[in-house]
Amino acid sequence: MAALTDLSFMYRWFKNCNLVSNLSEKYVFITGCDSGFGNLLAKQLVDRGMQVLAACFTEEGAQKLQQDTSCRLQTTLLDVTKSESIKAAAQWVRDQVGEQGLWALVNNAGVGLPSGPNEWLTKEDFVKVINVNLVGLIEVTLHMLPMVRRARGRVVNMSSSGGRVAVIGGGYCVSKFGVEAFSDSIRRELYYFGVKVSIIEPGNYRTAILGKEGMESRLRKLWERLPQETRDSYGEEYFRIYTDKLKNMMQLAEPRVRDVINSMEHAVVSRSPRIRYNPGLDAKLLYLPLAKLPTPVTDFILSRYLPRPADSV
Repeated sequence: MAALTDLSFMYRWFKNCNLVSNLSEKYVFITGCDSGFGNLLAKQLVDRGMQVLAACFTEEGAQKLQQDTSCRLQTTLLDVTKSESIKAAAQWVRDQVGEQGLWALVNNAGVGLPSGPNEWLTKEDFVKVINVNLVGLIEVTLHMLPMVRRARGRVVNMSSSGGRVAVIGGGYCVSKFGVEAFSDSIRRELYYFGVKVSIIEPGNYRTAILGKEGMESRLRKLWERLPQETRDSYGEEYFRIYTDKLKNMMQLAEPRVRDVINSMEHAVVSRSPRIRYNPGLDAKLLYLPLAKLPTPVTDFILSRYLPRPADSV
């Protein structure tokens, strides 16, 4: 048994250390680089010596990132919810990479809000999140794939543990389940082209995806726009307990995101990138087991986290 463990460790170590050659000549395009994971990954890959093409949502974010890095990083503006912006970014990338193609596409841009009990949300609330996290990701990928195929490179998609088990209502988990399905399908389709597809499924990390406004005030806005009948069915106690639990979950979010960035980097630079990365202890010890348990068992566990509404049976 010890010998098997040693062999397994050596195999994993070899795969982690087996990097692609000529990294300094390879281009990587990253979306969502204003802050958070994308911003840190762009800086880390520049330090690796790669040619980084970083897409930011704001001019301010692009200028700040450019100032913080070297000439190996170039920035462009991108709104993944607008087709014209995506087409312009794709043409810009095409002009940069030329005939060698794009080694890696990292779809990192994402939003997490609005989120909350599904009945408290509107169709527009769902669409706002899904358009960024899923539809935008798909459209960016479709425009970049010819360049990735030319380089026989890879696609790295940012999903979440919420793409394996739905722990909160709203468009976030819905969109991340979609990212998982899209990634699985293109991975199989692109296999014979020599293109690899990896999915990053972090646990609960503290990033700008949660916005700057307080959790309680955001939920209060959702609550106050509900019809009185719906509020009576849930009850003020439900609102209070639900808000407190969500605030506690956000406070427990891991502020040190290095494991996520290292996972993304490995997916870009390794000869043998993994299909799925699960950075975070909560991802490994909580969310993945919940996703693999029988559905009634998972339902029982997660329902104990939710408060009981006033109009419950």
